[in-house]
Amino acid sequence: MLILAIDTALTACSVAVLDAESESIVAGDSVHMDRGHAEALIPLVEQVMRDGGLEFAQLDRFAVTVGPGSFTGLRVGLSAARGFGLVGRRPVVGITTLSALAAPYLAMDDSLPVVVAIDARHGHVFLQMFGNGGRTLVAPR
Repeated sequence: MLILAIDTALTACSVAVLDAESESIVAGDSVHMDRGHAEALIPLVEQVMRDGGLEFAQLDRFAVTVGPGSFTGLRVGLSAARGFGLVGRRPVVGITTLSALAAPYLAMDDSLPVVVAIDARHGHVFLQMFGNGGRTLVAPR
């Protein structure tokens, strides 16, 4: 199963294609940016697909971060993923930004809790704690 993943929630525009069966990244790229996700996303998707030697018809699913994050960035990623899903008649799956950030650490060793915190601006943070298997120990706040 090939999954095109999109993340425009924070200060990067990131795209990757994951082969879920082999648990490997076929192709991917990320560009640091505070603004400009709308202009950067589609060319980045095209580049990643080209780098992976893939056609859209080969994709089985789309994944996109759903927040927390930049309101405008989230709308860009969600709109693109939803559009790809509608055109390709493929499912679109939302993934929270906090769980996406925790996932690599939980994959290495989920015997210890993982706490993820990101800047919510104005002196606030978004925080969530995960335990075994990605189970929520402290709900997002």
